[in-house]
Amino acid sequence: MSNQATVPFKGTAEQEAKLLEVIAKHKDQAGALISVLHEAQDIYGYLPIEVQSIIAKGLGVTLAEVYGVVTFYTQFSLNPKGEYQISVCLGTACYVKGSGDIINKVKEILGIDVDGCTSDGKYSLTATRCIGACGLAPVMTVNDDVYGRLVVDDVPGIIAKY
Repeated sequence: MSNQATVPFKGTAEQEAKLLEVIAKHKDQAGALISVLHEAQDIYGYLPIEVQSIIAKGLGVTLAEVYGVVTFYTQFSLNPKGEYQISVCLGTACYVKGSGDIINKVKEILGIDVDGCTSDGKYSLTATRCIGACGLAPVMTVNDDVYGRLVVDDVPGIIAKY
């Protein structure tokens, strides 16, 4: 489980109470795990191992089963997400047009790696494979805002907007 977040988990009692309510609501439903994971991620913002353990115990499944589902589906995250979620497309069209340099500039400016989050929780960075905007390559998104036809010199100004 080496992809787990390296920042210490800081869940609250209120969050855990909400999670236990979610587990109780779904416990007797077939296929409850994915529903519980979605709601848990809404509560915590991501799915640290501590939350996965609570879910496993509450649903009577193994931690390995929970972890397997979390790591299989891309909508689940093992790492905290920032207020501003920056994604750089590394799909073929974007990569050929320089998205590798774009993501390196973002990493340099923010001081984080891919799948990382700044210590203040403001920014997180992910690499995506294709967002379907190949005609705008290379492409970067910040939350729902799309930036295309980028060059490395565009990156500082885009981040400064947020």
